[in-house]
This record gives sequence, structure tokens and C-alpha cells, in this order.
Amino acid sequence: MGSASKQSNKPGGKAGLDRRARIAELRAAEQRRDRRNKIIASVVVGVLVIGAIATGTWIVMDANKDKKAKEVAASAPIDGVQTFGDLSRNHVKEKVTYPQTPPVGGDHNAIWLDCMGHVYDQPVENERAVHSLEHGAVWVTYNGKATPDDIKTLSDKVKATPYSLMSPYPDEKGTITLNAWSTQLVVDSASDPRVNAFFTKYVQGQQTQEPGASCTMGSM
Repeated sequence: MGSASKQSNKPGGKAGLDRRARIAELRAAEQRRDRRNKIIASVVVGVLVIGAIATGTWIVMDANKDKKAKEVAASAPIDGVQTFGDLSRNHVKEKVTYPQTPPVGGDHNAIWLDCMGHVYDQPVENERAVHSLEHGAVWVTYNGKATPDDIKTLSDKVKATPYSLMSPYPDEKGTITLNAWSTQLVVDSASDPRVNAFFTKYVQGQQTQEPGASCTMGSM
């Protein structure tokens, strides 16, 4: 009996075979688990890549759509806009008598006004504002007929728009006047949809005489 018991515990005996079979089974299970994890990882990566491509495609398409919409808006005519043709662009030190009120071009001071969304609470110098228009800015002016709501709406619009400025202009005939180089539009209210259209078309628009010129070095 004793010799039989020792025989069963030898490496080549039944117990050894069972142990090797168990190890082989565990290794096979581990290999199946590794393959399954690799497949899952591949699927996840594939989904993420597809999602990234789809998101990138959507962003590009959306950007192209916005660009196209802006191009269409920039080329569309705006009812009531007046243009005044070619205007002189000399730098002068003296005061200038302009044919438009507010002026939209002509000889002007060598120093422009800060027009990176700057809202002035007092009238500004015509000659410096005109120089800002030369750089592609839109100048918003208003008189005493503008309501507090009008002024607030326009101020918020200007503050959010580089290459724009705003100031009171008591002598103008219209309640609100939008001015760009050689271009002008008079409206009665800040809620007029032509206000946004004017900004879209003329902030750094085709009328700009010096595209990309600074709007931050100027002073009163």
C-alpha cells in the first residue's frame, strides 16, 4: 500500500497530469481573456477614432457654414446705406471741415482713436475718429434722442467687437449713425436688424483703406 501511494505522487502520475491540465486550462483562459480585452480595446479605439473624425468633420462643416454665411452677409446690400466715393487720406494737424456729419473719411489727424471695442462717454475729435475708420473700424454715434436701452445695446455690441468704437455726437441729425470709411447708415433704434448687418459687412470690410492696421495705439 505504501509503495502504491508514493507511486501516485510522482510527476508522471495522475496527480501530476491533473496539475498540468489545470495549468494549461488556466493559461488558455488567460489567453482568451487577453484576446477578448484586445478586441474590446480595438473596438473602443475604433469608436473613439470614428467619433473624433465625425466631430472634426462637424466642426469643419460648421466653420465653413459660418464662413459662408458671413461672406453672404458681407456681400448683401443694406437698405439705406450711403456711400461717398473716393475720399482724401492726408494727415493734417489742423481741424477739418467735413461734408458729412459725422464724417466718414477725408484728411485726418495722424493719431487715431483707440477702436478695439472702445466706448467713449464724451464726444471725440472728428479727425482722429476718421483715422480709425481708415483702419477698418466702425464708429457708432448717437444724439440725445437715443434711449438708455439703445445706448446699452450699442455699448455691449461695440465692447464685444474689435475694430469698433462709439461716442455721443449731439449735432448729428439721426438718432443713431453707423459710420465706416466712405459709408454711413442712419437708424432710429439699436434693435434695427441693419445694425448687426452693418457690423458684419463693414468691420474690417472691403472699404478698409489700411487692412490690419492697429486700432490700439491711438489716443484722444
